[in-house]
Amino acid sequence: MREFSGILRGGGEALSKALLIFLVFVLRCGLSKVLDLPPENLIKSISAVPVSKKRRVADFQLSIASVTEDSSSDCLAPGLHLQAQKLAERLKCDAVVSEISAGPGTVNFTINRELLAKTVLQQVLKDGSEYGVKSELFSTVPKQKAVIEFSSPNIAKKFHIGHLRSTIVGNFIANLKVALGHEVIRMNYLGDWGMQFGLLGVGFQLFGNKEKLKTSPLQHLFEVYVQINKAAEDENTKKLAKDFFRKLEEHDEQTLSLWKQFRDFSIDEYIRIYKRLGVHFDEYSGESFYQEKSKEVLKMLENKGLLQKTIKGTGIVDLSEKKDLSSFSTVMRSDGTSLYITRDLAAAIDRMNKHNCDSMIYVTGKSQSNHFQHLFQILKLMGYDWVERCQHVSFGLVQGMKTRRGEVIFLEDVLNEVRSRMLQNMASAKTTKEIEDPMETAEKVGLAALIIQDFQGLLSSDYQFSWDRALQSRGDTGVFLQYTHARLHSLEQMHGNEQLTHINVACLQEPDAISVLQHLLRYDEVLYRSSQDLQPKHIVSYLLTLSHLAAVAHKTLPVKGSTPELAQARLCLFQAARSVLANGMKLLGITPVTQM
Repeated sequence: MREFSGILRGGGEALSKALLIFLVFVLRCGLSKVLDLPPENLIKSISAVPVSKKRRVADFQLSIASVTEDSSSDCLAPGLHLQAQKLAERLKCDAVVSEISAGPGTVNFTINRELLAKTVLQQVLKDGSEYGVKSELFSTVPKQKAVIEFSSPNIAKKFHIGHLRSTIVGNFIANLKVALGHEVIRMNYLGDWGMQFGLLGVGFQLFGNKEKLKTSPLQHLFEVYVQINKAAEDENTKKLAKDFFRKLEEHDEQTLSLWKQFRDFSIDEYIRIYKRLGVHFDEYSGESFYQEKSKEVLKMLENKGLLQKTIKGTGIVDLSEKKDLSSFSTVMRSDGTSLYITRDLAAAIDRMNKHNCDSMIYVTGKSQSNHFQHLFQILKLMGYDWVERCQHVSFGLVQGMKTRRGEVIFLEDVLNEVRSRMLQNMASAKTTKEIEDPMETAEKVGLAALIIQDFQGLLSSDYQFSWDRALQSRGDTGVFLQYTHARLHSLEQMHGNEQLTHINVACLQEPDAISVLQHLLRYDEVLYRSSQDLQPKHIVSYLLTLSHLAAVAHKTLPVKGSTPELAQARLCLFQAARSVLANGMKLLGITPVTQM
C-alpha cells in the first residue's frame, strides 16, 4: 500500500482512500501489463461510479476510451464495447474485487462487500469531522493562506436580500478552505465612504432623531434616507450634501463624529444579523480606510505613465491592447478625488502587503464582473504579478423573493418570515415531537431551507425563489436534510452508540445498505470537486442523495427487532451516514438540528 501510494504521488494524481485500495487490485491483477500501460496512466481512467436511483452493483469503472489512443469518433463505440468485454474476460477476481463485468465502453468492478463496509465505516467513524478532508485526494494540495472578502454591505442601510447570497457563499468558501487546513481571513469590506454620506448627513440634520438612531439605527437611517432623497431635487439640498461630504473628507471633527456613529451603529446591527446566519468575520475594513491611500495609488499611476487626463479633467487608465482608448477605466474625478475602483486598488495592495496571501477572493454579484476585470487589469499594468492570485466569485440574482403582501423585503424580514413559516409547519406536522426550543429549531431549519435552495444551481445563475418549494419537508430541500439528520440522531439516542470494533459489518449485505456505503465512499471526491471550482452545488447534490438513500435504508433496514449483531451493524451504518451528513451541512453554513 505504501509503495503504491508513492507511485500515485509520483504520477501527480489525487486519489481517494477507497480508490487507493482498489488500485492495489489493479497492480495485483496485472491490468497495466494487459494494456501495456504504466500504473500511473491508469489512474486517470478509473473512477468511482455515482449512486443513482437505478440500482447498480459496480463500485469503480475503467473507461476503455481513455486508454485508447484514438477514441474521438462515435463509430468506435462498438469496438470499445468489444474491447471492454475481452478485457473483462482476461481479468480475474481476488480478495479485493468480487465481480468484474463489461459495460458500454467500460469495465466495471465490484469490491468485496465485507471489505467495502469495513473500509468505509472504519474511516468515517475514525476520522469523524475530518472524514473526506484527510483523503489522499488532498495529499498533494499545499496549505495556503486566503483572504476572502464577502457580504460587504453599505453602512447606514438595511441588509437587502442580495446580501444573503454574498454572505452565505463567502461563508461556504471560507468554511471549506478552513476544513481543508488552509488559513483564512474572513473580511467584510464596508461601503462606508462616498457622496451618499453627504446626503445622509444633511438628511439626519434635517429629519434625524438621536434616540431612534440608538434604538433602531438602520430602520431610522433608512427612513431618513427616503425623506432626504425626496428633498434632494432641491439645488440647495444638493449643495448642502456636497458641503457635508467635503467636510467629511477634510476630517471636520463634528461631521466625522456623526459619520462614525452611523458606522458603529451599523456594524453592531450587522453583527446581530450575522449571528443569526451563523457567520463571523476576522476583519471589518471599508472604503474609508483607503481615502488617503487612494491618493498614493493615483500618484503611482501617474509616475508609471498610466494615468491620462480627459478633456473634462477626469483621470483614466487605458486598458486597450492597442492603446487606442477603446477600453478604459475612470479612476479619478475632475476635482482630483478618488472613485470606488481607486479605493479598491489601494485596498488590494494594502491587503497583499499586510497578509502576503496565496489567494484573494472577492464574492459579489455578477453585475460587478466588469469592475473586477478592470481592477485586475490595472493591478497587472502597475506591475503586481500577484494579481494572478486574485479571483472574483460572482453570483446571480434572486428572483421572486417577496412577502405574502407581494412586497420586496429586507434580509431580516426574510429570516423572520422563514422562521415564522417553519414554526407553523412544525406545529401542524403529525411527526413533530415536543422540542426544547421551537423558535431556535425553526430558525436553523428555515436557514437550511434558504441555503439549500440558493446553492442547488451554479452560483452565476439567477434563480427563482419559492417559499413553498423551499419549505417542503420532502424532496430536495434543506428542511429534508434537517429532518433526516434529526431522525438519524434520534435513532442513535434510542439504541445507544456502539464502537465499530465490536460490530460485524459483514452482515451489511442488503442492496440499500450497499447503496449508502457506496455513496459514503464518494464524499472526498465531492469535496475535492467543490474545492476546485468553489461551487457548493456538488456538496448539496451529494447530501440530498445521501439523505434519500438513508431514508430508504431507515425504512427497509430496521434496527428495532433485528438480531443484536445485525442491529448494531445497521446502527453503525446510520451513525456514519449522519456523521457525513452533519459534516457536509456545516460546510454549507447549516447547523444540524437534533430534534424536529
